[in-house]
Amino acid sequence: MFDPTRRSVLIGLGCLGLGLSPAHAAPTGYTLSEKDSNVGFRFLLSGVPIQGSMPVQAAQIIIDPANLAASQVDVTLNVAKAKTALFFATDALVSTEVLDAKQFPTIRFVSQAITLASDGRLSDGASIAGLLTLRGITRPITLNANVLRAPGSAVDDLSNLTVRLDGAVSRAAFGATGFADLVADIVELDILAVVAAKA
Repeated sequence: MFDPTRRSVLIGLGCLGLGLSPAHAAPTGYTLSEKDSNVGFRFLLSGVPIQGSMPVQAAQIIIDPANLAASQVDVTLNVAKAKTALFFATDALVSTEVLDAKQFPTIRFVSQAITLASDGRLSDGASIAGLLTLRGITRPITLNANVLRAPGSAVDDLSNLTVRLDGAVSRAAFGATGFADLVADIVELDILAVVAAKA
């Protein structure tokens, strides 16, 4: 899940905003492929790394080729369907002591500001600052960002994209403090959203 070579065959967006045809100049909205999108997460349980996943329930993504920093991301996760390889860890995760899936069935991230990489791209060093809402608590976080297009596609072909966001959060900051004697506070996130341009 955290293998840095994952999706490495996809090509970076490259010179977005430079030399694109008028058809690609306007901001473009995308629809989510739910079956190909999910969130990987990792935490320490008694010092042992445990990995899990959570489906992406919805995503609103707008890419503005003429002004990449004005692009927007809004991702909602399905907490109730979170799972790990250990059934007891999954039960604890969705319990009232941690994510409280019954009362708070979703987690949402909404971007507020995008910082482009040094080469002006939405990959290889870009970041997205925004608001994360978890257990009804909203706090600012910053995630690393990579927006990738399909292998072999033309530099101005933005019809199919993979959006990758990763970072880490403190669960205590959102009131998810259960089992603190067993589970570390920091949770690593790896959000993968596969999207297609709206017709």
